[in-house]
Amino acid sequence: MTELGREENTKKDDRPASGLVAEIVRILRKRKGYTQDQLGDLIGWTGSAISAVETRAQPVSDEMLVALEPAIGEGLGVFTVARPYILRERFPRRFRDYSILEAEARTISTYENFVVDGLFQTEDYARALIGGSYPPPSEAQREELVEARRSRRAVFDREDPPYLELILEESVLRRPFGSLDILREQLLALAEDAALPHVNLQVLPLDRALRGSHAGDRGPMHLVETKDHEHVVYMEIEDQGLLISRPAAVSDLSHRYARIRAQALSPDDSLDLITRLAGEMA
Repeated sequence: MTELGREENTKKDDRPASGLVAEIVRILRKRKGYTQDQLGDLIGWTGSAISAVETRAQPVSDEMLVALEPAIGEGLGVFTVARPYILRERFPRRFRDYSILEAEARTISTYENFVVDGLFQTEDYARALIGGSYPPPSEAQREELVEARRSRRAVFDREDPPYLELILEESVLRRPFGSLDILREQLLALAEDAALPHVNLQVLPLDRALRGSHAGDRGPMHLVETKDHEHVVYMEIEDQGLLISRPAAVSDLSHRYARIRAQALSPDDSLDLITRLAGEMA
């Protein structure tokens, strides 16, 4: 694996799986002899929604893929097979390579110093965060990104879930997006996740810088052990995604992460802080 930079790209041809599914829907619909309105009535959508998918004016939703399978799938399972590919295309382009690694990872160790990591975000927190970004997304784009981000939670439901380690700078726990109520619910959700046996959550306290040392001053990072026991690091800078696999660089970043973890509060003290802050917002 090499080190890759990823730039944002929202052109239609940046979604080849969506284009293929659009053609398959059109071909199988016509083979069944359905008009767009008839197929829409059959699966609970409008004919305009079917048209939007076939012309690629609107990407097919996961719910529609599920409905299309028994309606026109002819037992081929093509729409079921397409679901993970379509879902991956909903992520920003910079994130897609990493999303594959995340979904199959054995271990994910993350440090965040500005926002809660996307894997742990509540729906409302994600919606407020994405909706407030610049340039602002359309409502449809925002909801698509929220759905994609929340879909990452599937790793929690795996039969062999990855070991998840999350270190948050304390300022993240105090920085509201949308409202204090949204932040409070996010803190309570973090507390619930922290109770899971495969999750370790720690907080890097604000006073660390006052003590003369702050190993996390260079920003967030994600350290991943892949299903093949390889080690990579993923970082984002101003809409650019970077996957790092060069052993020397991964080693240096792993040592830095270990230092951040050593400077953080214990898991028990971190949970106490999170629940206390949530209580103060009630």
